[in-house]
Amino acid sequence: MTDGRGKSNGPDLGSVPYADLVREQLRRLGEDPDRHSLLGTPERVEKAMMWLTRGYRSTVEEAIGNGVFAEQHDNMVLVKDIELYSLCEHHMLPFFGKVHVAYIPDGRLLGLSKIPRLVEVFARRLQVQERLTDEIADAVQEAAEPTGVGVVVEAYHLCMMMRGVEKQNSKTITSAVRGRFRSDNRTREEFLRLVLAPQFIS
Repeated sequence: MTDGRGKSNGPDLGSVPYADLVREQLRRLGEDPDRHSLLGTPERVEKAMMWLTRGYRSTVEEAIGNGVFAEQHDNMVLVKDIELYSLCEHHMLPFFGKVHVAYIPDGRLLGLSKIPRLVEVFARRLQVQERLTDEIADAVQEAAEPTGVGVVVEAYHLCMMMRGVEKQNSKTITSAVRGRFRSDNRTREEFLRLVLAPQFIS
């Protein structure tokens, strides 16, 4: 809890080891953290959470490195079906799916492997899908300075599938468009057609 100014109203737990917090969580759930099968769980949970939220300890600059190249290419570049794994910030439950990223270069190309790395920077944090989509689009725009960027994210949310409404087949789709993808209907339609097609169109 905070007091509205960003300051915590709760107990100061900053000095408590993460594993001890997990042990207390197990107790509150009605488990015995000293049960044989749970003895190593707090440490495993800590390692898992550090891995799943490693985006907090990485930057776009590190992900891209020197992977921006001068090249006179002005046709759409699309990297499709980038695997996505993230954690919903409301319940800290996973959501997963695919990210599709396209841009129209303006004298600068991003190395193809850099786009999935950039997605990971933002996905490996506590997220909401809508913000994640915008963050990816803004990062590509800033890194490559293209004439347009389009991002579509398709994801399944376990906070909807395992709890609450328990709808197993619902998929959430979000999009973010910048530059020509916003102003030019034909460019946007081509992007969406390629993304939503079951396979690449020849």
